[in-house]
Amino acid sequence: MIYRNAGFTLIELLVAIAILAIIAVMGWSGLDSIIRARQTLNQELEQSRGAQISFVQLENDCAHLVSEAHLPKRENLRAFDTQLILVRTVYEDNRPPQLQVVAYKLENGVFSRRESVATRDLRILDSYWQSAISSTDNMPVVALQRDVLSFQMRTWNNDENTWRVAGTDLATDTRGAVAIKQGKEPPRKTGLEVTMQLRNQANPLLKIFLLGAA
Repeated sequence: MIYRNAGFTLIELLVAIAILAIIAVMGWSGLDSIIRARQTLNQELEQSRGAQISFVQLENDCAHLVSEAHLPKRENLRAFDTQLILVRTVYEDNRPPQLQVVAYKLENGVFSRRESVATRDLRILDSYWQSAISSTDNMPVVALQRDVLSFQMRTWNNDENTWRVAGTDLATDTRGAVAIKQGKEPPRKTGLEVTMQLRNQANPLLKIFLLGAA
């Protein structure tokens, strides 16, 4: 009687290895898709979180915009290019209200916020305002949103009863610099429209804020 050795032939081993390789590739492809989907979801959640923080902070600052009556012949808000600068009222416990300059800016894809020290001295406030306008201030910068492609604004002009693209309601001096004419009251604004386009987002985010609602 002839006995045959039990085992696998070379062809059977090759077939088994090929099947295992196919299963491994399919498994890795599925795992890679899950990882990519998770990364995309995390990025979208981070963008949504940053946008929410930005808009909540903007809403709070706009709601506490100081009234024109407390800033005679001074601006309380200026929106131009990709910058928004405003003066807000700060309330602290057991202290009279103070004023603070707040500046928003989009630069290199980062939307940031800066704020000055609160003060009741209008001369100090003027210096904070001018340094914020010229971007020469040393106010600490807080990054609110990254991967921002564009940031556009419109303001509601009460005198004209219409929306205007930010910056078009400002006068210019002889050097072409943005300025408010001496002895003339700044244009009254009661609304701010903000449009923010984020990277990898099909549609921009749009939000309208009421100025001085608080």
